[in-house]
Amino acid sequence: MAIRLSAEEEGLEATHEINVTPFIDVMLVLLIVFMVAAPLSTVDVNVDLPASTAEPAPRPDKPLFLTIKPDLSLALGEAPVDRGGLAGALDAQTQSDKEERVFVRADKVVPYGEVMEVMNLLRAAGYLKIGLVGLEEAQASGAGEGAPAAAKAQSPAAVPALIKP
Repeated sequence: MAIRLSAEEEGLEATHEINVTPFIDVMLVLLIVFMVAAPLSTVDVNVDLPASTAEPAPRPDKPLFLTIKPDLSLALGEAPVDRGGLAGALDAQTQSDKEERVFVRADKVVPYGEVMEVMNLLRAAGYLKIGLVGLEEAQASGAGEGAPAAAKAQSPAAVPALIKP
């Protein structure tokens, strides 16, 4: 025999609040799913960057070129310079004018990380105006991949174009 007590006798009151615990549980599960799935959605793709189609900037009277050679050595203008003495060589070349633009050019075989390291060296030296030098698309196709390296270097189509930053 069961006796039924009324809600007032048990001391229970009707609550008018929403129970958010299941909502929080679902959100935490979704968060974990997205945290696991997000790294899987990134893709590593090898990229062969094309030549620039940007309008070339006018060439300054005396541009200051910093060249990264295939052996990762640096040359400021035509003079070789080591990475430790780069800041001093730049100061001597520009008379410590930190507002002068430095044009960075690198061989195709130089890893992108090395170019960024040289740009970080320029930033540490206080030179924030950096331009990148590349071949115009029409000129790059004139000195094709099949041409010998000497022919590319002597070809009038292999003239560097200054890319607007």
